[in-house]
Amino acid sequence: MRIYRGFHHTLTTETALTVGNFDGCHRGHKVLLERLRAVAQAEHWCAAVMTFEPHPREFFLPATAPARLTPLREKLAYFAAAGVDAVFVIPFNPRFAALSAETFIHAILVKALRVRHLIIGDDFRFGADRRGDISALETAARGAGFTVEATPTVVFPASGERISSSAIRAALAAGDCAKAAAFLGHPYAVAGRVVHGRRLGQQLGFPTANLYLRHAPLPLTGVFAIAAECEGRHFTGVANVGLRPTVEAGVIRPLLEAHLFDFNGDLYGRQLSVRFIRKLRDEQKFSGLEALRQQIVLDVRQAHAACAQPGV
Repeated sequence: MRIYRGFHHTLTTETALTVGNFDGCHRGHKVLLERLRAVAQAEHWCAAVMTFEPHPREFFLPATAPARLTPLREKLAYFAAAGVDAVFVIPFNPRFAALSAETFIHAILVKALRVRHLIIGDDFRFGADRRGDISALETAARGAGFTVEATPTVVFPASGERISSSAIRAALAAGDCAKAAAFLGHPYAVAGRVVHGRRLGQQLGFPTANLYLRHAPLPLTGVFAIAAECEGRHFTGVANVGLRPTVEAGVIRPLLEAHLFDFNGDLYGRQLSVRFIRKLRDEQKFSGLEALRQQIVLDVRQAHAACAQPGV
């Protein structure tokens, strides 16, 4: 899979293209990418994706932008696994945000990317002030030699609810890991580099691996039963995501602390992936370290039971 930063590379092959943020890489995205790949293979075109970094809402409203579900590195791995041939990672900056809908269509889609078929969501908007829509694309397509396909909303069969990144964030915020996993097609997970902490967990008898979270905050907080992976080794455990109110004051950046069962070793500097299996409780402030330790004993017991369920 080829990765391009920006749209300054004029392609030599015609493309079937889809455009979106793909935050979460959920079941709805899977349907869209399967359709993209089928069209590209049938016509011998390049199957291409355009995505943005940062997320447009992080650019326009950084203080209120939603928590990310999927970092760019994981999105790219997802695209590669889906059989995408090329990905255009577009820096979402003032220059790009100011492009008119007409310039986006003719200079980027037609001239630079040689689009022959465009697959988009039914709510797709583009161009300065979001003035471009499906109707504008269809009008332009008739004169520019490409076709436009709007994918229908993908719903979850059991409930009829629309599968979306927003719905997944809401499920995670409510502590419903099972619903989030059903919409995603896999348990929600985060990955990060293990960094040094205060070693307080070790003092309490429950040493933790502390993850550096590049994109904070996460869409969930609290104490969770988890499954984890590091360099091919698999673990179960319990993790806290939050501000550690019992031992810290004035902390504004959440931390993920994971206690891995049946593990003694050094993970500093390594990448650890954590999958969230079940929420056990909200984060809370205790009267002191002994009260915190007693609660951790209960958390570990509950996490063992949750991780013993089939499929974990």
